[in-house]
Amino acid sequence: MNQPATVPIHAVDRVEILTLMENYVDVLLTNSEVVTRPPLSKSGTIPSDTLLAEHGLSLLVTVYAGDDTHTVLFDTGYSNIGVMHNVDMLGVDLDRVEAMALSHGHMDHTGSLYPLLDRMPHKIPLVVHPGVFDAPRFFGLADGRRLLFPQTLVKEDLLKRNIDLVESTTPTPLAGRTVLVTGEVERVTPFEKGLPNASMERDGKVVSDPIADDQALVVHLKGKGLVIIAGCSHAGIINTILHAQKITGIQEVYAAMGGFHLSGPFFEKIIEETIAEFKKIGPKVLSPMHCTGWKAIHQIAQAFPDAFVLNSVGSVIALQGTTGGPA
Repeated sequence: MNQPATVPIHAVDRVEILTLMENYVDVLLTNSEVVTRPPLSKSGTIPSDTLLAEHGLSLLVTVYAGDDTHTVLFDTGYSNIGVMHNVDMLGVDLDRVEAMALSHGHMDHTGSLYPLLDRMPHKIPLVVHPGVFDAPRFFGLADGRRLLFPQTLVKEDLLKRNIDLVESTTPTPLAGRTVLVTGEVERVTPFEKGLPNASMERDGKVVSDPIADDQALVVHLKGKGLVIIAGCSHAGIINTILHAQKITGIQEVYAAMGGFHLSGPFFEKIIEETIAEFKKIGPKVLSPMHCTGWKAIHQIAQAFPDAFVLNSVGSVIALQGTTGGPA
């Protein structure tokens, strides 16, 4: 990958990550110093409707830097219903979204993209890796069958929308250089080998699919370090963190969250190695989501009791920088 050694990223005073979609919802969770849960009732009456969960991810990232506030939407869930329903239930103002980014092209991260764009009142940049348009893509089963991924992203359709389509394999700064899209993640760890049963058609032949379009968001929290927000971590969550450190030149990692993709027999084998690397990195906040899997989430919670945050649809993870920290 041809990219500069470091990309400037401005430090922020505070970052809030609102979960619009995730695999899990629990309306009885309580608040903590780091996370605020949506109230069971706002009016004194328990509503007859509720937040929805699905096998997907969508995160609304808001950063505060001095008098400036910026909001970026990262991924859009699985169905074309869930995120839109939760946006209305949570009273989210889409007017404040100034940019969108997709972690990769799989359907559980792109499902509500078109309905969301239909609701956006203004033109915004949409940042993607060009690999999101790769098709057809397949998921292999143990019995040798291949399941075809639905093609939810078609470039010609997107270009008709009210967006500025930004295709890039290299880091892309957004929101006044306060949020960085990593671009394609360099793969250097010996144990993170991607999705072994993923394949794709290229030049009429079925070949292995490295899911090269996998990327994440990075925020620099003033005085505390990097906040890494992953979509699925098909490149590996440790690779993603190492890549974020490399492209920003910042080594301190304060928080890591999102999908770590440690679910299923193949990935459960590397849970211990992943936890060992997390211990070396030393994040103060860890919130595994979406495709991380119950076994990995449980083990991460045990290994990092003080850092672990159980995520749920509607939760807001709020991280505060230090006053007078380095810019």
